Amino acid sequence: MMTPDMLTGQTDRHVILLSEGHRLQSEAAAAFNGLRQAGRLQGFNLRPASSFRDFDRQLAIWNGKFHGRRPLLDKESRPLDSQSLSVPERCEAILRWSALPGTSRHHWGSDVDVYDPDLLPAGRTLQLTPAEYQPGGYFAPLTEWLTEHMADYGFYRPYARDRGGVAIEPWHLSYRPLACQAECLLTPDIVSASWKEYEVAGSTWILPQLPAIFRRYIGNVDKE
Repeated sequence: MMTPDMLTGQTDRHVILLSEGHRLQSEAAAAFNGLRQAGRLQGFNLRPASSFRDFDRQLAIWNGKFHGRRPLLDKESRPLDSQSLSVPERCEAILRWSALPGTSRHHWGSDVDVYDPDLLPAGRTLQLTPAEYQPGGYFAPLTEWLTEHMADYGFYRPYARDRGGVAIEPWHLSYRPLACQAECLLTPDIVSASWKEYEVAGSTWILPQLPAIFRRYIGNVDKE
C-alpha cells in the first residue's frame, strides 16, 4: 500500500533504478523493460524521457512557471507571458501542462514519458509536444506501435484525449496496476498536508480550489 509520502513524491523508497538515472517501482520497471524489449524486436529504441519525479522537482517546475523563470505555453503550445496573467489564469495555464507539486503521476513510480532517440532528427532536441508524436511527427511510428502493444504490458495513456484538463500527452504511459491504486488513494487533504513546509506559488488561490482541481486535472483521465 502506498503511503502519503509516496503518493506525493516526498520519499523515493518505493522506486528502484530503471536505467539512465530513471526510476520506477519494481513492478512497473519490469513491465517497461518487457515493453522495451518487444519494441527493440520491431526496430524501436524505447527510452524513458522522465520517470519518477520527487516533490522538490515538481515544486521547482511549478514555481518556475508561475514566476516566469520557466517557459509557459497556452493550449496550442504557444509561449505565454505568465506575468501578464492573473493568478487563476496563470495556475490554470500551468495545470494544462504541469501538475501541482504533490499531485504528479510521476511521484508514484508508475508513470514514464517515452521517446525514441533514433527517430529524433539530427540537430533537434526532444520537446515533448503533441506534434512530435501525432501523424506527421517524427515519433508517429512509435505512437502507433505503442497504441497497439502497450496494453500487453499493462500500460495505458492517461492523457490520450483532451478532456478539458491536462493537454494530450501521447508520450505519457501509466502502468495500470500501480497507477490506478495511487489515483484512488490520493486526496486533496493528502496534497494540502504535503505543502505545510513548502512555499507553493499561488497557494492562496489554489487551496480552496483543490477539490475542483482534482476533478478537472487529476481524476479527469482516460482509463483505457
